[in-house]
Amino acid sequence: MLEINMQDVLAVLDLIIPYLIGLGVVLLLAIVTIIAARKLSNRKKFMVRSQSGIAIFLAVIISLNLIAYGPMSTLLALASGEGSISEESGERAEELGEEIAAEGIVLLENDDDLLPIEGDSNLNVFGWSSTNPVYGGGGSGALSGTYETVSLLDGLNNAGLNVNEELSEFYTAYEDTRPAVEIQEQDWTLPEPPTDTYSEEMLENAREFSDQAMVVISRSSSEETDLALDASTIEMDNNSDSYSEFEDGMHYLELTQSEQDMLDLVTSNFDDVILVYNGANPLEMGFVEEYEEVKSVLWSPGPGQTGFNSLGQIVTGEVNPSGRTADTFAYDLTTTPYYNNFGDFAYDNVDEFAVEGDDHWGQTPTFVNYVEGIYVGYRFYETAAEEGLIDYNDTVQYPFGYGLSYSTFAQELGEINEDGNGNLTVDVTVTNTGDTAGKEVVQLYYTPPYTNGGLEKSAVNLIAFDKTDVIEPGSSQTVTLSFNIEDMASYDTSGDGAYVLEEGDYDISLRANSNEVVSELTYTLDETITYGGDNSRSTDEVTATNQFEHAEGDIEYLSRENGFANYDDVTAPPSTMSMSDEAKSMFINDTTYNVSEDNDPDAEMPVTGADNGMELLELRGADYDDEAWEPLLDQLTVEEMSRLIVLGGFQTQEIDSVGKVATLDVDGPASLNNNFTGVGSIGLPVALMLANTWSEELAYAYGDSMGEMAVEMGVSGWYAPGSNLHRAAFGGRNFEYYSEDPLLSGKIGANAVEAIGNYGVHSYIKHFALNEQETNRNIMITTWSDEQAIREIYLPSFELPIKEGGTTGVMSSFNYIGPEWAGASDALLNTVLRDEWGFRGTVLTDYFMNIWGYMDTDIMIRNGGDLALVAFEAPGIDLDDTESATAVQAMRQASKNILYTTVNSNAYSDDLLDQGMLSWEKVAIIINVIAAGIVIVLEVLTFRKAKNIPLKEES
Repeated sequence: MLEINMQDVLAVLDLIIPYLIGLGVVLLLAIVTIIAARKLSNRKKFMVRSQSGIAIFLAVIISLNLIAYGPMSTLLALASGEGSISEESGERAEELGEEIAAEGIVLLENDDDLLPIEGDSNLNVFGWSSTNPVYGGGGSGALSGTYETVSLLDGLNNAGLNVNEELSEFYTAYEDTRPAVEIQEQDWTLPEPPTDTYSEEMLENAREFSDQAMVVISRSSSEETDLALDASTIEMDNNSDSYSEFEDGMHYLELTQSEQDMLDLVTSNFDDVILVYNGANPLEMGFVEEYEEVKSVLWSPGPGQTGFNSLGQIVTGEVNPSGRTADTFAYDLTTTPYYNNFGDFAYDNVDEFAVEGDDHWGQTPTFVNYVEGIYVGYRFYETAAEEGLIDYNDTVQYPFGYGLSYSTFAQELGEINEDGNGNLTVDVTVTNTGDTAGKEVVQLYYTPPYTNGGLEKSAVNLIAFDKTDVIEPGSSQTVTLSFNIEDMASYDTSGDGAYVLEEGDYDISLRANSNEVVSELTYTLDETITYGGDNSRSTDEVTATNQFEHAEGDIEYLSRENGFANYDDVTAPPSTMSMSDEAKSMFINDTTYNVSEDNDPDAEMPVTGADNGMELLELRGADYDDEAWEPLLDQLTVEEMSRLIVLGGFQTQEIDSVGKVATLDVDGPASLNNNFTGVGSIGLPVALMLANTWSEELAYAYGDSMGEMAVEMGVSGWYAPGSNLHRAAFGGRNFEYYSEDPLLSGKIGANAVEAIGNYGVHSYIKHFALNEQETNRNIMITTWSDEQAIREIYLPSFELPIKEGGTTGVMSSFNYIGPEWAGASDALLNTVLRDEWGFRGTVLTDYFMNIWGYMDTDIMIRNGGDLALVAFEAPGIDLDDTESATAVQAMRQASKNILYTTVNSNAYSDDLLDQGMLSWEKVAIIINVIAAGIVIVLEVLTFRKAKNIPLKEES
């Protein structure tokens, strides 16, 4: 979501202009009155001028009060929040950040056992990024600037290594800060000194300092902008006038010319080179194989404020790396199945959908085609290799789930056990066969039976995983992995319109990564199971049926049939830039939606404004369907419900009629950030690094730490975690999302939200759903995808945090799913989320701006949305219909969802309830009392002085 920006500032100014005009009128009248009093007697003239001055003073005070208690009340409430992070919880968070980085940094190469190196060694660290590394991401996922960070060089030094200070001073002198890659401010420059600026003396000193070198290369990314597929077109400076960093057609995840030259320089001077890639987006790293001198490679996504300490400890061997890749590293990203269908695609025939006017941008819909269907990430590579479409070893450099250790481990797969309720379990015994204590990740995959031309199925699918404790050399640990056979079902859109588990042999394989089989067993299903009708999946409250056929559009999707025979046609750039007539007929935005046509003539008007004497607190812990909700909801007035719904940015409003307190929500999946008070929490590693740990235990600890700090900040809602997938390596928010795999993403997210939920903090898991790119994210981007991919790939990462994590908050997304805005999709928000999954709670929009021409509160509440993420009375946010029975019913339902979430949060714990009146209101009362006193004193003094003025007229 967006931060407060100039658009917000201008909108706020628009709101207060009427008050300022009123004040101006009073000032003008007072001045005219003062001038007109020139010919009055001295006493009268004094009185008129004195009273005019007092009137001006009163007008200023009254205007300020009207503004404060009117359009600025919500912003003042946010800006007056209290709370800070205690030293104890801060220290625990810093320690946790190091633990996550210790298990989330991935060792990708270690030829000749170059790593670890002695702790007191000298080390040359090359690369400008060594002095300006990436700690997190830009936008809502940014770290708080409140706390100091441990730099990469600090981390190495703290581990006992001696780094070449001449080199670091050289880089700092070249450029001392990293160019900004933030919302509305993207400078993609990658500073790297040209090799002709390295003096021979400096290189000779480096060779004398140490025979070992480290090279650091970084890539940063941010909300609102994806990484460029053609890097020659973006705003960046070259490091030399003699060459361009990127030639035409090169993308941002390739080495720049300066980086390539620097690597050539280092490898020509040193035989033992360690490469550190510091970035969340998988870089094309085939160049590593071109240099025999590059023997060790470490992947360190943003490690937060303290995680670089762990990098140093891994380099010296104090920590044995146990991270595994949460994404696949491909040699050539331009050959990925999504490459030609990711980014900027604008329709050429949709001018009728442009919303014109002063309050709108007049933009027209864009689109993105998820042509690869279910074949996302490793699912494509493993299946394409199985079908002979690709040579796996020539295509994939580092598989999903890949990572090295300083030790070796043997894994032994036990037998499959079935409990009679559809649950399967297997024991895996892990033995440390090396000489270094360490942790190991256990990964279980399944291969379903596939019929050519039948239901689409990936050849390899993650089904369960776990991570061991530290295992000493020669010792073993047995872990038990479990899953339900229904978890292997595929969604059959065109056939049964349900999840289907086809009969046949299911290979259950223990793997070192998605590609390397350790051992496997076979589970045989004698007959097909269809989860339709009354036979729903065990975790669903309502049987899943087709809901997204309207989102499939008229495009063809990748099929495994005949060895991916349609691959070239399907993965080519879009064949048309025109929206079909059928899609146009269903497309909904401000030009096509008429709220009055959406009314049910038979709807019954709910009771409002009743005096039933109930307080919201009475329903804390009550079931969502408890009958006691009805008399409470009857007490709400239409005005209260309307204000509650449309002013939900970083807060929920107080409601006097039911005793609802105001609550505070904050952004920040890696660092809780109150953008209004400036208070922030310790910055933990980015979500991707957490996923790289493959540790549900650390994910739980992550949520626990966030919960502890949230309570200290007085926070009840957390705009996190990000549960979207890494569909493409170029996603601008990949740092903020967990993985390319929905199970890994879902399990990590579920543990985080369960833990923070123990503190009464509700997580608004975001962005629901199919929001896998930033480009055109709020330009009515219509996302086209087949229902099988939606069900199997893009929804489970949200489904698990809801079903297992128990979150009571969801943030919808900017994008459209087919012709419907996701924030007002009845199929997504009501049928799937609430009916099928059993979600009970609040659906919040992403940053709400009606200027885009489609975010509409009327259609939102009628289709499952509850709360608009806007912090002030911006133009276009108000409900157009507050009088029809249909509208009031929708308002009542949305209000119930918000109240249910709020009353079961920490806002109704004793600590927060005792805070009472907001601090800005206390200040306002004090100011008003003082102002009243000043007026009384001025009046008294005025009348006293007037008595002493002669009545004689002026000549």
